[in-house]
Amino acid sequence: MARILDHAARHWWGEPARLWTERVPAAAGSAQAARALDAELLRPARGLRAVLLEYADGPADLVLVAHRAWLDATSLRMVAEVLTERVPYRRFHAGRPQAAAPDDELVKRWREADYSGAVEWASGDVAAGERTGVVSVPVRDSPHLAARMAVAAALVLGRYEDQRCPVIGAVTEPPARPEEALGAFDAGTLLTVDLSGASTTGELVAGSARVLAGDGGWCDARRYARLCADAGGRVLAGLLATATDEEVPCQTALFPLTLVPRRDHDGSFLLDVRHRLADVDGESARRFAVHVARAYERLAGDDDLVPADVDLLDERRRRHVVGLGRPATSLGRRPERIDEIVAARAAEQPQAVAVTGGDRSLTYAELDALAGRRAAALRGMGVRAGDRVGLCLDRTPDLVTTMLAVLKAGAVYVPMDPAYPAERLAYTAGDAALRVVVADRDFPAGDGLSVVSPEGLAASDGGGVPESGGPDGAAYVIYTSGSTGRPKGVVVPHRNVVALLTATQDDFGLGPGDTWSNFHSSAFDFSVWEIWGPLLTGGRLVLVPYWVSRSPEEFHELLVRERVTVLSQTPSAFAQLMEADRLRDERLAVRLTVFGGETLDVRPLLGWFDRYPGCRLVNMYGITETTVHVTAQTVTRGDAIAGSRSVGRPLPGWHVYVLDERGRPVPVGAPGEIHVGGTGVATEYLGRPELTAERFVPDPFAGGRMYRSGDRGRLRPDGRLEHLGRLDTQVKVRGFRIELDEIRNVLLDDPAVTSAAVVLRDGRPDAPGRTDTAGHATGGGPAADGGREAGGEQAVDHALARLDAYVTPADVDPAEVRRRAAKVLPDHMMPATVTALPALPLTANGKLDARALPEPASA
Repeated sequence: MARILDHAARHWWGEPARLWTERVPAAAGSAQAARALDAELLRPARGLRAVLLEYADGPADLVLVAHRAWLDATSLRMVAEVLTERVPYRRFHAGRPQAAAPDDELVKRWREADYSGAVEWASGDVAAGERTGVVSVPVRDSPHLAARMAVAAALVLGRYEDQRCPVIGAVTEPPARPEEALGAFDAGTLLTVDLSGASTTGELVAGSARVLAGDGGWCDARRYARLCADAGGRVLAGLLATATDEEVPCQTALFPLTLVPRRDHDGSFLLDVRHRLADVDGESARRFAVHVARAYERLAGDDDLVPADVDLLDERRRRHVVGLGRPATSLGRRPERIDEIVAARAAEQPQAVAVTGGDRSLTYAELDALAGRRAAALRGMGVRAGDRVGLCLDRTPDLVTTMLAVLKAGAVYVPMDPAYPAERLAYTAGDAALRVVVADRDFPAGDGLSVVSPEGLAASDGGGVPESGGPDGAAYVIYTSGSTGRPKGVVVPHRNVVALLTATQDDFGLGPGDTWSNFHSSAFDFSVWEIWGPLLTGGRLVLVPYWVSRSPEEFHELLVRERVTVLSQTPSAFAQLMEADRLRDERLAVRLTVFGGETLDVRPLLGWFDRYPGCRLVNMYGITETTVHVTAQTVTRGDAIAGSRSVGRPLPGWHVYVLDERGRPVPVGAPGEIHVGGTGVATEYLGRPELTAERFVPDPFAGGRMYRSGDRGRLRPDGRLEHLGRLDTQVKVRGFRIELDEIRNVLLDDPAVTSAAVVLRDGRPDAPGRTDTAGHATGGGPAADGGREAGGEQAVDHALARLDAYVTPADVDPAEVRRRAAKVLPDHMMPATVTALPALPLTANGKLDARALPEPASA
């Protein structure tokens, strides 16, 4: 055999080749023999390596390994036939591959496809180098097996990567390969699979089969590298031609996920997924393989589907994914009202301080008694159970006392920030049908509206306070940004707030020994947690004056002076507090910091861990419509080092689902829309039955209702949720949830403006630019629908994020536009700049081309 190889190699390539012989001191088929065989199969080769493994009981294995740039699999089979003397070596000859260049149409499709970046739905081991794992799942044979498998892989990749036109690599033997030539004849191509629904799955398979057959030409290595470089990404999944059970198709996966359909020794078919361990762990690779196999089976059974018809989860796996979004424990407390629990705390510890604001403090007994008198006064003013009472008060003990008074009167409080423009305050009062507003300053007049100060309320004569109602009654209405251009009121009942504290009290160790700070406006739902958290658990509430909250240094002094132990912050505000703390010697008493309101970048927290190793940091995801918080993730030093994006698991009583556009659970790791069910779901949008029906929908998995958040997220295998931004034009700036369309519609209300766009821009000096955009409108008409051209996913949440506005025509006065908008928009929604343009740049399909917007004019 060695002599045959030497003669053959000289004939084929003009140089000798060597056959290595190794004696294995074990019988064929033994574990030791298998290890020796695997070692040879996986030993790298630069050209051709031939090894004869001779076993102790007589049989032998011939192992042939070649670099893919030297010989293809067909060539190796030819060499094997020669060495086993089935065919004379002179029958074969060395050949030179000639692959046709791709045509322009194919190249155009390659350039427009969606390439991938880092694999966020799997865990890679950076130390793995080129090591490759393999998982196998059974599949059945079908016509166009390779093309059908490629489309199935594209379907799965599209769901995992949120791509509309994923690209799948392919290395295959071209149909015109010379029959008796030795060489590297494998050809490469790229399959672009349009998942928009414009084509049926049968049409997608047929089109992929044509490309695999060389219709349109091939993609060489140089063009492949250039395409990836131009796209700023890579081809994540690829396909190798069908192999046999006697072949190892590749030592190192050609693509991070390399699919190899092959025939097993018994004639059945298997799908091997060879995965680079540096990119994809074994568990994630197995899930990917299972989902590809399921998609393949659906495609093999019906050619008339559209891609969205293919559900990747069977019933068993669907139940598993749904279960991942449920908490490990349930709530054990019966529903109660907020005011009843505060009264119970007052009876338990009447002399304990409940509220501190400035130089004024109230004990629990004083708070409860004063709130009772004010509740009676409200009743004397005609407030009845279920009525809504507006509160436009600074952060003083009067705010908290009046909130509690409204609840004791059986009414519903509607908080409004005194810093809001008069027009917005008037809108809220009208939309909520307020008849009474308690304010500590001038408030816009309205028909039938009575405005009273806290002092005037305290001096009023009132009747007795009747029974205030049950826990299902509304406690408050908080207004959030609305896409129609006007805010919408979210109605939240007592039981939800009580459930929130019940769900967190034991885990967070909340109790009478804690002092909480109220840093945020009462019109921001984070304040619900900050205010009722201490009062329902017997702690002390410290109110932070507005101007102190604007100064990190003064806020730090307050935290030190008041010995605050429970701190709630948006990440933007906390970053400023960390800097103020770093420059001071005084140490804080904070034992628990809760983050909410915007996306948390955990990496800057390492310095805080060094300074306060005993302080627990908790990242919480939540929505106004689901009562402040939904999930909780304790952030560790390891999370900060790894840059974790997890917002944790659901709180007891809450549950989350990640669903696709058809309301189906998506696979673990795949992105979709976050839906929240369970105890925290709000009652409704006030006076918006159609919007309520659209967003608060039946929960098909647990009964009751769930809320469609409009947020993108993914569930990890351990049940933790990752928040990935917004599906629409809603963004968060310094903790405030803002609908960019609301700002745009306010701009369009200006008679001088004919069209407008609003951009969320990253204001950091080294930042790449904008990340989210509202569509355009002309003549006050409807906005263009969203899309890739109109922005992208939200990725900016920090103190330097800013809003930039663009308006037409060019002769409009930006200063006048800003002045008119400032009458309606609060400060956090005001664009930092307004730039006038002759026209907004549009894409070919009529959408705003955000990338073509010029740099904004100076503020």
